[in-house]
Amino acid sequence: MIGFFERYLTLWVALCIVAGVALGQLAPGAFQAVAALEVARVNLVVGLLIWVMVVPMLLKIDFGALGQVRQQARGIGVTLFVNWAVKPFSMALLGWLFVRQLFAPWLPADQLDSYVAGLILLAAAPCTAMVFVWSQLCRGDPYFTLSQVALNDAIMVVAFAPIVALLLGLSSITVPWDTLLASVVLYIVLPVIVAQFWRRALLRRGPARLQAVAAALGPWSIAALLLTLVLLFGFQGEAILAQPLVIALLAVPILIQVVLNAGLAYALNRRLGVAHCVAGPSALIGASNFFELAVATAIGLFGFQSGAALATVVGVLIEVPVMLAVVAVVNRSRGWYEAGAA
Repeated sequence: MIGFFERYLTLWVALCIVAGVALGQLAPGAFQAVAALEVARVNLVVGLLIWVMVVPMLLKIDFGALGQVRQQARGIGVTLFVNWAVKPFSMALLGWLFVRQLFAPWLPADQLDSYVAGLILLAAAPCTAMVFVWSQLCRGDPYFTLSQVALNDAIMVVAFAPIVALLLGLSSITVPWDTLLASVVLYIVLPVIVAQFWRRALLRRGPARLQAVAAALGPWSIAALLLTLVLLFGFQGEAILAQPLVIALLAVPILIQVVLNAGLAYALNRRLGVAHCVAGPSALIGASNFFELAVATAIGLFGFQSGAALATVVGVLIEVPVMLAVVAVVNRSRGWYEAGAA
């Protein structure tokens, strides 16, 4: 079941907002010192924290599960369609509609492009480890979930950078290709390689050893995420105090996108007669995001103080309550789903 830290992630993020804003006002010099620790535009502190976040999650991924993809071809196809053909592009559209049009009068004019970029980054990476929690809560097929996550991770290695670059370009946002590719290598390719070698070494000592290490690293992963958020909000403090409505406004397109993608995946699976135990995690994978990667890439591309970094953090803030709501809908609609799928 969902762990203590994960269950109350929204509360921890809210506390990090308060702590980060307060510390940023009280000790700005400390945050500036952290920001100065850069090599080739990569912040060393954030780079370390992102690895502590990401590697434990990737440790759970078994790429051997890719051999099971054909067994759930329809469910896999629906999720891939939503994750890669609908989700990033719909978010780019929602970002343009809400950030640049409807909400523009209430947002800082110099950050509009950056907010849109952050939303695109958030949508361009499908969720990884947390999907296992959501799948368990909706009694999803664990083999489908594992094979889908492994396939998404494999696709993300080659597709994340091109999709982000395409959508940023269409949104008239300058794409620093060198930084984008460096982020992909640093935060996707290398962690995947390290995690898979580590996974194999642990499995030589038995599956129980792998499970024990993954469980022990879980709190460290969450702690690294929370510390990263404190740093982000330390830099974002002045902007948030000046315009506290920003977070609520950025949450609107994210919430709409979750409902859109989860509903589309669920409906398509029902139309194709896919079993409910596959449709549930398919909808949840289609709706959730790999927000750790989005946060890291936003910082690398646009910096701590950017609107892009803040937009990705809003995704973290609402992730747990929104996904728990999707789980509840999936569970309660099982009778309706199975009547139609039959």
